[in-house]
Amino acid sequence: MLWWSADDSALASTARAAIGDPTHEIFVSAASAWEIATKFRLGKLSDAEILALDITSAIANQGFQELPITIAHAQRAGGLPGPIRDPFDRILIAQSILEAMSLISNEAAFDRYGIARLW
Repeated sequence: MLWWSADDSALASTARAAIGDPTHEIFVSAASAWEIATKFRLGKLSDAEILALDITSAIANQGFQELPITIAHAQRAGGLPGPIRDPFDRILIAQSILEAMSLISNEAAFDRYGIARLW
């Protein structure tokens, strides 16, 4: 969401094309909103003020959908094996698994969970 909103060249062209394809329904996880707000508060994302303060509008303005975090997502995230410790990453992986959704991420370590990772 950050790289898309900022038109950042760090977003892979494959991911950019998929997000920009009007036939695709794009979801933004509540975990992404949580991570953006947290990192902005900590001073790690000083350029993300608009997203940190009103990501709901940013998601709606892009025509994206919100993906809430459910108890099932949390339970799966907590039970995932392996070395990934970041709670945001764990929730995203769990959501990808349980919702059978592709996950746009540059994190190759996510591949070990058998998800469809787009990058």
